[in-house]
This record gives sequence, C-alpha cells and structure tokens, in this order.
Amino acid sequence: MSSAPQLDPRVRELLFQGIVIPAHPLALDRNRRFDERRQRALTRYYLDAGAQGVAVGVHTTQFEIRKPEIGLFEPVLRLGAETIRDHEKTIGDRIVKVAGVVGRTSQAVAEAELAREIGYDLALVSLAAYANASNEEMIEHLRIVSSILPVFGFYLQPAVGGRRLDYGFWKAAMEIENLVAVKVAPFNRYGSLDVARAVVDSGRIDSVALYTGNDDNILLDLLTSARFEEGGANADLRFRGGLLGQWAVWTRRAVEDLRAIKLQQLEGADIPSAWLTRAQQLTDANAAIFDVANCFAGCITGIHEVLRRQGLLEGIWTLNENEGLSRGQLEAIDRVCSSYPSLTDDAFVAENLDRWLS
Repeated sequence: MSSAPQLDPRVRELLFQGIVIPAHPLALDRNRRFDERRQRALTRYYLDAGAQGVAVGVHTTQFEIRKPEIGLFEPVLRLGAETIRDHEKTIGDRIVKVAGVVGRTSQAVAEAELAREIGYDLALVSLAAYANASNEEMIEHLRIVSSILPVFGFYLQPAVGGRRLDYGFWKAAMEIENLVAVKVAPFNRYGSLDVARAVVDSGRIDSVALYTGNDDNILLDLLTSARFEEGGANADLRFRGGLLGQWAVWTRRAVEDLRAIKLQQLEGADIPSAWLTRAQQLTDANAAIFDVANCFAGCITGIHEVLRRQGLLEGIWTLNENEGLSRGQLEAIDRVCSSYPSLTDDAFVAENLDRWLS
C-alpha cells in the first residue's frame, strides 16, 4: 500500500471556501443500459451551473453499479472524471472530485485505489457495512482508507442504510490526519451537533470542513453557526457547503443560494426572514422528491423525475427493476414544482440542454 497522497492545496481551499457538490445520478436508457451521452450531459449541467465539486459512485449513483454482473462502477467513475477534466481545461481551475467508497475494508481499499488511479481527490466513505461494529473497528477502517485517499467522512441517516455514530466515534475520527471533511447527513439535529462538537473539541475547525448532507435542513444548516462555550472560550463552527442528493436537481439555484448566504455572512448581517421561509419551502420540496411519505423508497426516482421533466434524463429507470415512484409521489412533485418556481432552474436548463447533450 503506497503512502497516502496529500490533498491538492487548491482542493483544500475550495472545500473551506464552501462549494456546491451534487451527488451524481446514473443515466440509463429504456433498456436500463448505461446512457453515456446523458451521463455526460448531467455532469456538464452541474459544472456549468456553478458546482465546484461532483460526487460520483454514491447512493444517488445507485450502489448496484458495483455488482459484477453490472460492472458500471469503473466506467461511471472514469466518464465523470474525464468530463470534469475537460471542464477544468476550459475554466483553468480545479473541480473537487469525490468518489463514493463502500463495503468492508478489502472492498473499500480496492475502490479507493481505483478512484485514486482515475484521478479523484477524496473518498466519501460509507460505514453502512459496519452496522454492528464497534467504534474502534470503524475508526481503523477509515484510517486504512485514508492511507490511500484523503477521506470525506460520512454520517448517513439510518433510514437509507446508515447507523448511529456517536460523539465518541467522531472525536476519535478527528485524530485521523487525512480525514479532511465530513458530510453530515443523519437527518437529526442531535447527531449533527455531535459531529460539530467533535470538530471543535479536537481543535480541527481549520482542518476539517463540514458539509451538510441533511437534505431536510439544507438552508438552515448553511445559515446557522454552532457555538460551543466551554472553558470560557467561544468557538463558532459553520457548514462550509453541501454534498447533497437534493442538489442533483435545480443546481443553478443551489449555487446562487450558497453564494448569497456566504456574502451575507461576510457582511455580518442578520438572517432575513425571507431566508427562513425559503428554507422551509426547500424542505417541503425535498419531502416530495425524496419520498419522505414512504420512508424514502422513491428518493432516487424522485430525483430522476425532476431531471426527466427538464430533458436531462430520458426516463426515471434504475438498475433495480422494482424501483419506481411511490404512490402519490408524482402528484407531490407536481405540487412543489408549481408552488415554488423560485427553487427551480428550468429556464437555465432549457437554454443549455442541446449543448450539454451534443
């Protein structure tokens, strides 16, 4: 096992500036075969929308891509990296490339090594395969993966395969030097604060970037700082940006929202009530897209449906033939699209779709 590569300074700078990182979906044709043209178009959409990072091989990309009989993990990662590199040459700057890494240590190591060879910057490490493991076992797993690629930690909500990760786990994780960011996505205020407090207590505010993955609380996470008053010292910690399935749709608006929030924070202004209203609207929209009413059963197909309406995807097909929109989900998506047009970026997509598909 070779020595751990250090994170590109420009990537570190971007992570701490705060960026939009969409969780990349998988484009399939009506025969459920990989649609490279539309996959590339999706990546181009995210980058032209202003996202400065992309996460590939994650839950939104469908874990089934790893099955030997499907064999799409490497092709999907390679196409994503190639499309991103083309964009980097055009803009003359870096894009943060995040690869999803899953499974027990042997699988995770193989995936991280492949991602490094292809050119990804970070491994977003899922601990779903360690449902009954001790903190010590999971920390050792992360430490081994971090020797291959810098680690983007991941607190995944239990409803979609995650597990409870307590303060003690995160405090220990902060001792891993090559853990440089955490996607905080327990969909739980208590759990989110556990991660934030561990970062502060470990003295890693300036070396671990927190990213919201709480699709149910995106704007409030970005608007609010956590303050821990211990030993007479105050420590404020903010989410820098987000790595989100919700940001796989309406990405242009997400970029505009994050830019406006960072400007407001720079100016030290109070949060206008309009932002609080918008935060609740986005949560309502996410409930429809992620199919909260049916315990997230249609979360991937909900994302696909929004992209299908915009013309970016041909259909909502997934690798799992039994997966589709839940009963009532289509009507729920109709409702939020009609109710909150300011959240959508339909006009931006329509103006550029032919070029992205070319």
